[in-house]
Amino acid sequence: MLTVYGIPNCDTVKKTRTWLEKHHIEYVFHNYKTEGISNDKIKVWFKTLPWEKVVNKASTTWKGLSDEEKTLITNEKSAAKLMMAHTSVIKRPLIEDESGKAVAIGFSEKEYEEKFL
Repeated sequence: MLTVYGIPNCDTVKKTRTWLEKHHIEYVFHNYKTEGISNDKIKVWFKTLPWEKVVNKASTTWKGLSDEEKTLITNEKSAAKLMMAHTSVIKRPLIEDESGKAVAIGFSEKEYEEKFL
């Protein structure tokens, strides 16, 4: 079963959940706002996704950081620390497969069709 990581009111997460439900694909939803995220989980994601792709620099959260805070994000360790403190900076949704491997990030109907159908 897939795990979808995100926040419930995010439009991209809503599109993803609607797409999965339309195609009868079972998933569990992990809400960053209520469940947070662990350093161990982020390390697993970084095995398949570069930290630069997981940190959403187009997000309101990223844009709200000071220039000094932004310049401190230079590697996996600093990115993970930021993501644990500000989960809204994680690109959404991030989808894991049954093994816990990150298999998709963001919403792409074409990519989802290739990977999940």
